[in-house]
Parts: sequence; C-alpha cells; structure tokens
Amino acid sequence: MQPVKYKRATSVAEAVSLLQGGGEFARPLAGGTDVIVQARERRRDIDLFVDIKHIPELMAISHDANGVTIGAAVPLHLVYGDAKIVSQWPAVTEAAHVIGGTAIQGRATLGGNLCNSSPAADSIPAMMVLDAVAHIAGPNGKRDVSVREFCTAPGRNVLALGEFVVSISLPKPPAGSGGAWQRFIPRNEMDIAVVNAGVWVQLDGANVTDARFALGAVAPTPIMVPAAAEALIGKPLSDATIAAAGDAAKAAAKPIDDMRGSVKQRKHLAKVLTERTLRHAIERARGQA
Repeated sequence: MQPVKYKRATSVAEAVSLLQGGGEFARPLAGGTDVIVQARERRRDIDLFVDIKHIPELMAISHDANGVTIGAAVPLHLVYGDAKIVSQWPAVTEAAHVIGGTAIQGRATLGGNLCNSSPAADSIPAMMVLDAVAHIAGPNGKRDVSVREFCTAPGRNVLALGEFVVSISLPKPPAGSGGAWQRFIPRNEMDIAVVNAGVWVQLDGANVTDARFALGAVAPTPIMVPAAAEALIGKPLSDATIAAAGDAAKAAAKPIDDMRGSVKQRKHLAKVLTERTLRHAIERARGQA
C-alpha cells in the first residue's frame, strides 16, 4: 500500500478546496470499495483521500415532483431499500442489488460506481437508459453532465482536477413507461459482468413511442444503442420487432476476448440480454410486473 494522507470534508466547498489543493493525486473517498483496492495494489497513484461521506448533501435521498436525487455517497443498500426508488426506477435497484455482496453494498455507492468508470460497471447502463444526470462540483463551480456522456475511456471520465460528483438525479418516469436491467456473470454473485443491459420503453397501447437501450462490458465504455430504439419506435410490439432490437444490440457490441468471455459469447449475450430485459421493461410499462 502506498502512503496516503486522509482528510475529512464536511461541505462541498471544503471538499473542492481539499481536492484542488491535493492536485492530481487527490481522490474523493465515498465507499472506497474500488479506489482503496486500486491504491493498495498501486494501480492508481494516490497520496490524498478526501472523505466526502460526512457532507450531508452527499448522504441524502431527496424525492420531489420531478424525480429523485441520490447523493453520490449514499450506500447502495439505502438505494434499493427506498420503496419509491424500487417502485419507479427498478432498473437502478436491480443493478444496485448485485454490486458486490451485502457487506460491499453497505459502503459502495452509485457515485463511486459511476466515477470508477469501468466498461463493465453494473449501475451505469441502468442510469443511462433512465436519463440520469450527474451533478458535479469543482473549482469553477457546478455543472451537470448526462450519465450517458460521463465515461470517456476505461477508468476515465469527464471529471477535471478538483471536481467530484455530488449527486445523481433520475427524472420521474412518465405513465406507460418501464425500465429493466440484467447481466450475465460466470458465478452466482460477486463477479464482474460479462455483459449487462439496461432498457427503458414508453408505450402507447401496443406501440412503442420511445425507447432507450444501453450495454456494458462490450466496448471501452458503457454504450447507448440507438439502433435498437429505432427498431422499435413507432412500431407495434411483436416478437419480430423485439428480435430486431436484439440484433441491433448484437451489431453495436464491440467487445474484446478476455478471461471472462469471448467476443462471440459477448455479442450473443448482448442480443439475448437485450431481448430479455426489453420484455421485462414492457411488462412493467403495462403494469404487469
């Protein structure tokens, strides 16, 4: 383990000041389930942790007429333990339930999962299809970035020196819409996704009026699949249109071979998971699940 200093921030402004003063080797500490391991294994150079879990705004879940705002340091067990989030944004809670084990979920956060920016991150595709927005604070003030645009490369994102994610907002889903998320892993728990998929659909009777698809672990970053949405929007639902969305996801996947899966397997899973997740989202949009 490299020598690391620790400082505790009690306000957003103090955290920004500490991170800016610490320079390029300062990192915010929320759950720490990724970044502490990276520091211990010297996979990331860090000489200062700024603990942000003592900032009230980062530990709050706030519901209003527009949706929900989840503090970046709120542990996952409180996310999937919130009945309103489970009811209105089940795709996020499905992902939160499988990030690590129960002990990890007592510390890990949506903000940390986003900022770690792994191509295989479980929560990111779910947040992408739900139109989530990351609220960022830094030396130049505050700014908002769509989660869809947050990750820029494996382990890299849009955050500049001194910036950190304060919270993540999910807009209230309209009536007749539904979202879902699934993944495939080699083991039953505590493993990294071979592929994961998030889907959101808006229905008007039997027709799809809007849709969003995202995949993880099939590209350098989690990706949106607009071609899958195009296969559905404006058309009545059928096995053929659902299969077309799956085919579009398979075509969009540009995975690599590694110890967790081959290119062929991952492309196949992109289609299978997209179709399964889409069917589940349709059931929710119809109020059947």
